[in-house]
Amino acid sequence: MPRISPLPKPEWSPEMTAFVDGFRSSVIGRKPTQENQSGSNLLGTLARYPALAQPFLTFNRHLLSGTSLTARQRELLVLRVAHLRQCGYEWAQHVILGERAGLTAEEITRIAAEPVAAEWKPLDRAMLAAVDELLAEGIIAEPTWAALSGELTEDQLMDLVFTVGTYAMVAMALRSFGIEPEEGLVPYLPDPPKG
Repeated sequence: MPRISPLPKPEWSPEMTAFVDGFRSSVIGRKPTQENQSGSNLLGTLARYPALAQPFLTFNRHLLSGTSLTARQRELLVLRVAHLRQCGYEWAQHVILGERAGLTAEEITRIAAEPVAAEWKPLDRAMLAAVDELLAEGIIAEPTWAALSGELTEDQLMDLVFTVGTYAMVAMALRSFGIEPEEGLVPYLPDPPKG
């Protein structure tokens, strides 16, 4: 049961409707259709508060379509955040985006179960470690920073930190507001992290 129910789209203001349609078009690269209305419960909840929704989505647009990270790198980070924060809605939405970005089913499973597995390339492993460190300590540890900064530009390092922070905040909002998955979206989550 949602704590804050999504506002039905017919009740959105014309400005909010136009803003969200523009947001979706810029993120997915084409005009939204009925088939690509993923995230409508989150957006409907945000539509209740346009003064918050519009600035947040403007910023989030950068993380989804303007980031200096690759789509695969972004989804690696977001899925690790979703797992650590046990946010089924975020996990389910970003499994879809992760697959589109080239993550395999095996890699998606490994994001949760084995973030330090030998099968990861060193950069992937460092990115996953950065998520764990940021969420646990609020800072990337020196060895991880050294590994990342040897491979990533300053812009990419900044996008990494802001991606992790933003999606941790989104996970808190999704869980706290009780946002439910859209029809057909299965919010599978692997076992919670140990410790």
